[in-house]
Amino acid sequence: MPGKRKGKKHEKDSGNSRTFTGKIDVTRTGIGYVIVEGMEKDIMVKREKLGNALSGDTVKVQVKGYSDSPGRRMEGSVTEVLKRKQTEFGGVVEMHPHFAFLIASNQKMPMDIYIPLHLLNGAKDGDKATARIIEWTEKNKNPVGEIINILTYETQNEIAMQHILSESGFPLSFPDDVLEEVARIPDDTAPGSDTEELKKRRDMRGILTVTIDPADARDFDDAISFEMGKGGWYDIGVHIADVSHYVAMDTALDKEAYRRATSVYLPDRVLPMLPERLSNELCSLRPNEEKFTFSAIFRINKKGKVTDTWIGKTVIKSDRRYTYEEVQDIIETGAGDNAKEILTLNEMAQNLRAARFAKGAINFSSQEVRFKLDESAKPVGIMIKESKESHQLIEEFMLLANRSVAEYVGKKKYKNDPVPFPYRVHDVPVADKLKIFSVFAGKFGIRFDLTNPETIAHSFNQMQAAVNGKPEQHVLEQLGIRTMSKAIYTTDNIGHYGLGFEHYCHFTSPIRRYPDVLVHRILQQCIEDNIKPWKHLETLCRYCSDQERKAMEAERAANKYKQVEYMQDKVGEDFDAVISGVSAFGFWTETLEQKCEGMVAASHLVDFDNFVYNENEYALVGMHTGLRFTMGDKVRVKLVAANLDKRQMDFELVDVQQSQAKAKKHKGTKGKKDVDW
Repeated sequence: MPGKRKGKKHEKDSGNSRTFTGKIDVTRTGIGYVIVEGMEKDIMVKREKLGNALSGDTVKVQVKGYSDSPGRRMEGSVTEVLKRKQTEFGGVVEMHPHFAFLIASNQKMPMDIYIPLHLLNGAKDGDKATARIIEWTEKNKNPVGEIINILTYETQNEIAMQHILSESGFPLSFPDDVLEEVARIPDDTAPGSDTEELKKRRDMRGILTVTIDPADARDFDDAISFEMGKGGWYDIGVHIADVSHYVAMDTALDKEAYRRATSVYLPDRVLPMLPERLSNELCSLRPNEEKFTFSAIFRINKKGKVTDTWIGKTVIKSDRRYTYEEVQDIIETGAGDNAKEILTLNEMAQNLRAARFAKGAINFSSQEVRFKLDESAKPVGIMIKESKESHQLIEEFMLLANRSVAEYVGKKKYKNDPVPFPYRVHDVPVADKLKIFSVFAGKFGIRFDLTNPETIAHSFNQMQAAVNGKPEQHVLEQLGIRTMSKAIYTTDNIGHYGLGFEHYCHFTSPIRRYPDVLVHRILQQCIEDNIKPWKHLETLCRYCSDQERKAMEAERAANKYKQVEYMQDKVGEDFDAVISGVSAFGFWTETLEQKCEGMVAASHLVDFDNFVYNENEYALVGMHTGLRFTMGDKVRVKLVAANLDKRQMDFELVDVQQSQAKAKKHKGTKGKKDVDW
């Protein structure tokens, strides 16, 4: 099982105070927590001591003592902002006689941005626009900015989606020099024309090859080939679009791909990492077209045992494009095009999957919300995407390829040292969060063995099996995921805890992820035994990890917008819901049918009691009645507001019968004693 990362905390003595460097996370209440690598507890910073730091910034914080709150957390004040996470914000322009403001729509930007008139760049009062901060000293309460983009599209949805992308820092269009560079790529670079390139590659064009993707996919990163061997063995190829063949290092195209680092997937669009001619045409593994690929080919039997792996550049021709639904139908009925091959691949994948979990991988399943949109991109339905065997078929072979490539490079040496390489790593769970979660899970009869990483993983899998299909499943899964460290890109290979792999990388999606392009380039150097260590590779990895988080935040914001848009005409209606989060100022609740989340504010609970937040139990507890609101509780709520601009829904509680019953059960045995006064 992968080991624990060893972090270093940055500390300097300064009289009776100490200074640390870390990233600050500012909560909705305005309190900040500075996360210092290697320290078990974050440093608390009160609102008035934040200075001009924003959530996600890298800051210096001076600590002089401890907070009065339970747990004795260090408390400090921000003395310097070293690096801004975000400098561009979307919002609405508000004009004044001699200046203007941009009122940011991002709630994590609490200050209006001051815009001098000469930096409006054509923006008018009421325009939705994007501003870039150009100056923000401690002397100035408000940052100074300039308008860099005016959102002029007519539809509200278009403005909203562009706003989300802009405030996350993703450019809405490709620079002219990038588009010119792509346009200069000649059509005869395709296989069949470039005979010299073909000589360098393994020819797979005569072997059955298919792609399996969502029905609405436009770019196809990966394909699978199937060739019958002897004695129950098969040659299964995982073929990945050879983006590095077209995207040369240090070109305008390469620099723009790195700047974006990832494609961003919103409900009604994709903001691609690469221009469309590459992502949807030259590199896309479309059926009946010859394509250059980078491949991992496995000698494997139906039980998933691999005896030989070949890695190198190839040329393929996809015979058929399948959707997940088509493959799932073949798996369930046993009939359809290439049914024998599909069923064999599925048997291999299920055996690979079982072997992963037997070796310590964690079987987290998560629900993914998808929207059914009309022609104007308005949501008319919400669907829950399930992970079926057709999805698992692709997933297992991609995991096998990613792991095999990482293992191959991991064995290579450069001057007796490991080859610098962008691994995809996942650290062990966060100890403090895990302890709290294990106590909470115990209330549902789940017991956690926290002895070591292996027993923790086993406990998570036992929990999954125990709660599968039960009301508490979603809440326990989500809370369990929150105990986990974030997967990142780094040259420090500590393994991937969640997958149970000692070596892992991202090799399979170079059309939409820049780290995969880096993997391809370094992998080819290893194959050719011409290794040239990458300069500043760890810096590239950190940047790609940051961009990935920004993309995820944008995707969540867009999904939230669509949820609010879908629920707007349902204000006043009642819903069955489950409590999905609890804080001192209320609790979040997710409707069971629509999977839409909003808040029941503590101010809406005063008719029932005055409530105190119990952090260890994820609960609000009534001071007089013992009434409890805990994560996983079912409640009946009324939707009272759906604000599109804020991407926010507000609920009120209308039925507390279940919670009242719980309060009676606890009254006399716990009640006030549960509360951290």
